[in-house]
Amino acid sequence: MIVNCVYVHVKKDVIEDFIKATRENHLESVMEEGNLRFDLIQKDGDPTRFMIYEAFESPEAADFHKTTAHYLRWRDGVKEMMADQRMGVRYTVIEPSDRKQW
Repeated sequence: MIVNCVYVHVKKDVIEDFIKATRENHLESVMEEGNLRFDLIQKDGDPTRFMIYEAFESPEAADFHKTTAHYLRWRDGVKEMMADQRMGVRYTVIEPSDRKQW
């Protein structure tokens, strides 16, 4: 399993627009083959900070996600909403190691 944690700092005046755009991306992403999770999380105490937690069955599924129309639409649509460049960090899951627990 591959997990991507994407850290996003959004401009204060577009928080709701960012949430709306990311919800639309979420709804499409969770239907992708190989997608296990796609969570949007907002930081307590700082509503301009978000993390997108994505879990995929394989590196190929994670890479495929970045080629989809909904991802490209999201990426281009939220670009000007960012206060800083977003940062994605990819992890390989060690536990749970049993696919049935994913």
